[in-house]
Amino acid sequence: MHQGLGTLLALVLILSCISVTSSSSSDLSPDFYALTCPNVQLFVRNTVSFFSTNDGTIPGKLLRLVFHDCMVEGCDASVLIQGNGTERTDPANLSLGGFDVVESAKRLIEVMCPGIVSCADILVLAARDAVEFTGGPSVQVSLGRKDGRVSLASNVRPNIIDTSFSVEEMAKTFSSKGLSMEDLVVLSGGHTIGLSHCTSFSDRFQKDANGSMVPIDTSIEKNFASELMKKCSANATAATTVSCDPVTPNQFDNQYFTNLLSGKGLLKSDSELVNDPKAEALIDSFSKSQNSFFDSWAESFVKMTSIGVKTGDDEGEIRIVCSSANG
Repeated sequence: MHQGLGTLLALVLILSCISVTSSSSSDLSPDFYALTCPNVQLFVRNTVSFFSTNDGTIPGKLLRLVFHDCMVEGCDASVLIQGNGTERTDPANLSLGGFDVVESAKRLIEVMCPGIVSCADILVLAARDAVEFTGGPSVQVSLGRKDGRVSLASNVRPNIIDTSFSVEEMAKTFSSKGLSMEDLVVLSGGHTIGLSHCTSFSDRFQKDANGSMVPIDTSIEKNFASELMKKCSANATAATTVSCDPVTPNQFDNQYFTNLLSGKGLLKSDSELVNDPKAEALIDSFSKSQNSFFDSWAESFVKMTSIGVKTGDDEGEIRIVCSSANG
């Protein structure tokens, strides 16, 4: 081989290795699987549609699942790993659902495209499709994430938002992930679908001497508070849930923001948003324009699902089964 040509080829190989091992959201692409698994999005969409048609709670569960994944170790499907001391064992994650949807999609894809598509990408696609299935906007997401190998319960609490957080605490958590106040308000709008356990907002009520629940949070609209107290009565079980949006619970729309302005935010963290002037201005704007909310949702969802992505082989892998790291 000519010496100059050999040197050039060696340089190309070195640069190729550098590009493969570098890790950045810029390494992602909507066409990442165009040659290796061209029907991956169809596989996921059909799986989400099947499960959601049979269980109306699935879309909300998938949306919450991807949020809890991305906020902790980045969007690497670490929340899907089972086992002692994993993220799934933290109390904040015990009520998560939708795992079977991701696993079913993964099994199908492994048959059609073995060892190609990550669980992290499947989860992002499933959450994206869940929003569209319930009437929300269609969002183009980039793909190419690797699955993480680490899942620790101890990483959950320092990174996830608690329902008792103030606006300042929520904004600080979001800022640490590269997300803005607008992203906080927009992504909180995901509460337009889904359910919440009574225990998630029990701190807004207390039991009186007769054992009945009474509101201690005066920001809750009176009739809404009465409805919640009936559904979450003293004899309600730990599994009792209520819709996050009492008006259009199964529709992804801008009703959530109207609810906030009328004192019908379910979680304390929801109601807290109206206490910040910038957040309240956004809430008012989104309540008046669903198109504005949908446009902002597309942007914020893409940002959120790009947090801490792993693209290099030294950082992650393509799991064979989503619930466990490769042996």
